[in-house]
Amino acid sequence: MAVGKTQAQPGIFSRIIQMASPAFVLIAVFVPIGALVYAANFGPLVSLNYVHILTGAMWTGIDLFMGFVLGPSLGKMEPRDRVPVFMRLMPKMAFLMPVLAGVTVTAGLQLVSRMGYSLSSPKIIISLVITGILTIQGLGFLLPNEIQIYRELLSGRPNIEKVSRLGMRNARLGGLQGIFQLALIFVMATIRL
Repeated sequence: MAVGKTQAQPGIFSRIIQMASPAFVLIAVFVPIGALVYAANFGPLVSLNYVHILTGAMWTGIDLFMGFVLGPSLGKMEPRDRVPVFMRLMPKMAFLMPVLAGVTVTAGLQLVSRMGYSLSSPKIIISLVITGILTIQGLGFLLPNEIQIYRELLSGRPNIEKVSRLGMRNARLGGLQGIFQLALIFVMATIRL
């Protein structure tokens, strides 16, 4: 076996980290999770509420931006012109969005528990159903699409049409997620009333 003739190709995960920027990944993953760990274990209830609201607002705002601003703007571009946008945006989204969603949901469940709400309350059940829909969309469609986009972009000859189609699908799904999140915010805003 010749030494130095073959180099191991980095895995897709490490390549996505490089495309997203390791510093961005560290901040996007560890700041929200660290804030949640602190708030849930050591902070007062208001800090847990703050983490829940801040991460939820970021998650909702980004989804609404993707669906109603970026998506329509990209839709008017040629598919080959969309690819550089997706190539820069999607690696960051693959880390940021699941973390924001996970922290928001976990903080929300912690709040329900610590504030003494019953999981059988109709408003809590509606909130859990909407959260379930959001989770299925995010982990079942958005994240797999992003992985397909990366694989295609990192291949020797990326299929521009496929990358563009999947990226546009994610932009539309982001808008749909934003609508469900607005419905969830409406339900949560009326829980104490």
